[in-house]
Amino acid sequence: MKKTRFHLLFTVVLLTILAGCGKTAPAADGGSIPASATPAAASTAKAAPKVIKSALNTVPVPLFSFLDEKNQPAGFMIDYLKELEKKLPEYKFEYESVDNEGQLIGTDTGKYAFAANFWFKNPEREKKYLYPQQEFGYSITGLAVKPDRNDIKTLDDLVGKKLVPMTPVSGFRYILKDYNLKHPGKEIKIEDVEKTTPADDLKLVESGKYDAHLLNINHFEDAVKKLNLNLKIGGVISKESVYLLFNKNQTELAQKMDAATVELIKDGTLPKLSEKWFKVDVFKSLEYVQQGYKFRKD
Repeated sequence: MKKTRFHLLFTVVLLTILAGCGKTAPAADGGSIPASATPAAASTAKAAPKVIKSALNTVPVPLFSFLDEKNQPAGFMIDYLKELEKKLPEYKFEYESVDNEGQLIGTDTGKYAFAANFWFKNPEREKKYLYPQQEFGYSITGLAVKPDRNDIKTLDDLVGKKLVPMTPVSGFRYILKDYNLKHPGKEIKIEDVEKTTPADDLKLVESGKYDAHLLNINHFEDAVKKLNLNLKIGGVISKESVYLLFNKNQTELAQKMDAATVELIKDGTLPKLSEKWFKVDVFKSLEYVQQGYKFRKD
C-alpha cells in the first residue's frame, strides 16, 4: 500500500513539473493536452475582432469625406472613424462605398450595421434607424447668393424668394420644414428635384434663375474654388448636428460607439480634427463658428 501511494505521489509531481515546463502531459484517453490549452492560457488569448460591415458615402462631401490625391478616403469623418477603431479594438470596420439611398436601404435591411455619412436627425429617419445620443460633428449651413445681394442673410429673408430645389433626402429640407412650421403664413417655398450636385445648384444662383441656395459651407467653398463662381455666403444660418445611422438591431454597437465619441470630444481629439479640416472648432458655439468663418473669408 505504501509503494502504491509513493508511485501515485511521484506521478502527480512529475505531471506538475512537466506542465510547468510547458511540455505535454498525458491525457486520460491516451492523447495529449498542450500546456498552452490550459484554462489560464486560454483566458489570455486575444479574440479576433468582430467584423462590422458599414456603408461609406460615394458622393464626396468636401473636408468631411472624400478621396485624396492617392485615391484614398480622407477627411474629418474618415479620421473620426479611425479614432473609433482605436477606442474599440474588439471591432474591425469594413466599408462598402454606396450612394445615399443605398446607404439608407442597406442599413435598414441589415446589410450594413451602420451608415457613415453626415446624417441629420429627423422624425422619419428616427422611426427606421437608430441614432446615437452624441453627434460626431456639425454641418455649418449658409445661404449662397450673388455678390450684389445684401437682402438675403437669414431664413426670414427667403420668404417670397426663389430657393434652389432640393432632393427628397436632403437634410436641409428639414431645416426649412421646421422653419415653416414655426412661421405659418410666412412659409419658404421648397421645390423638389430628383438629383442634383452643389456645383449645379450654385450655377443656378450665379445665373440669376434662383435667389439663393441653402447648403453646407464646405460644399460652397469647394465648388466656388473649382468652378471660379462669382458668389458669396450671405449669412451663416445654423450649426446642424450630424450623426452616423445604425440598423435598429445594433443597440450594443451604437452604445459603444456613442460612448467612444463622447470620450473623443472630451479628450480634445475631435475638436483638434475639426481645427485641422475646417480651420475652426465646430464644437464651440454658433457665434464662435460664425466669427471663425468671417475671419477665414477676410
